[in-house]
Amino acid sequence: MAQLSDDCFAFGGPLMSVDDAVAIIAARVSAVQDVETVDLHEADGRILAEAIAAPLPLPPFTNSAVDGYAVSSRDLPQREEQAFAITGRVQAGASAQEPIQPGQVMRIFTGAPMPDGADTVFMQEDVRAEAGAVIVPAGLKPGANRRRAGEDVRQGSVVLPAGRRLAAQDVALAAALGLTTLNARRRVRVALFSTGDEIIEPGRPRPAAALYDANRTLLAGMLDRLDAAVTDLGIIKDDPAALEQAIAAAARDHDLVLTSGGVSTGEADHVRSAVEKIGSLVFWRVAIKPGRPVAMGVIRGARVEQSAEQGAAFVGLPGNPVAAFVTFARVVRPLFLRLAGALPEPLTALPVRLAFAYKKKTGRREYVRVALRASADGVIEAVKHPQEGAGVITSLTETDGLAELSEDTTTVEPGSTVGFLSYATLMG
Repeated sequence: MAQLSDDCFAFGGPLMSVDDAVAIIAARVSAVQDVETVDLHEADGRILAEAIAAPLPLPPFTNSAVDGYAVSSRDLPQREEQAFAITGRVQAGASAQEPIQPGQVMRIFTGAPMPDGADTVFMQEDVRAEAGAVIVPAGLKPGANRRRAGEDVRQGSVVLPAGRRLAAQDVALAAALGLTTLNARRRVRVALFSTGDEIIEPGRPRPAAALYDANRTLLAGMLDRLDAAVTDLGIIKDDPAALEQAIAAAARDHDLVLTSGGVSTGEADHVRSAVEKIGSLVFWRVAIKPGRPVAMGVIRGARVEQSAEQGAAFVGLPGNPVAAFVTFARVVRPLFLRLAGALPEPLTALPVRLAFAYKKKTGRREYVRVALRASADGVIEAVKHPQEGAGVITSLTETDGLAELSEDTTTVEPGSTVGFLSYATLMG
């Protein structure tokens, strides 16, 4: 059960910074508690509920890192090449029948266990074979081309911590340890709908003053990359009673209710008032561009298991698609990961050189859509999309990510270095 207290977003001012919002989420939002046992092949993207300690070392035995010839380091020639008799052969998946003797080498293949008495391997391309013997060069270091048992993972060590959002390489590590199932938090249940009289479902006849709904598709895709269990509730018209009823009903069996549109100050923007009637609206403006109107709150007593002081999280995003994208990445993503029980995943902006000048107001963090290109001197630089409107979807499809301009920045010039967040990072 996700828990989100009524007072957990207490904030004294009308405009919240991005960092303050993320810090409050990290401090006060608790994760869903239900745990499921999942098959290893279905674990990619899930949140690990319990730390995994290695039941065996990796590699489980000392083995050869290359195809070549195993030898004892005591016999390594120091000044000139030397001939050794070949006394056996060790294939991967088999073991040597006899220990290696002084003055001998044993043919060995990658991954095969090292014979008793051997601790070094000559690569096959570094030796010459001659009638049952090999000529090996001088100067090889003891222990070369050998993988020790446990050099990757020590038995009993924690290899995957609780809260890890599992990637393919994590699941591969679990497989290498012989595991077939993992204990994961259940997926966060998200109710998703759009609001507005002006939007309709794609595929339906479009009235002259209507727009096809792109936001639900956008947000559903971003939630899918976070491995959410999404319920698509369609489009809710700009009717206060209908919005109130829809949000309250969605909160009963979901951890997060996510909407887009209707959170500004227009006469037909009813989401804010609906949330205030059935819960607590914590803040509704964030110092961010694009996307300042972001409503965040709690729907009180939403679930049977919840006490009157607890409820489902609610986030209302702006109706413009670019603003919805940016605010999801910077506000909803950390909230979702916290609900999911995941370890924090701060977004790390990489430095990039700007190829444009830009002015902004102080006091808000701004995200400029940019494409990357190689400049004449070989340095990667960022080029601003020519259209800045929050409703220009092509400004997302024709760029590579966002240039992040801090709250205290007012002007940047060509050649300046700023942080860059790729869309892969923002959606991962």
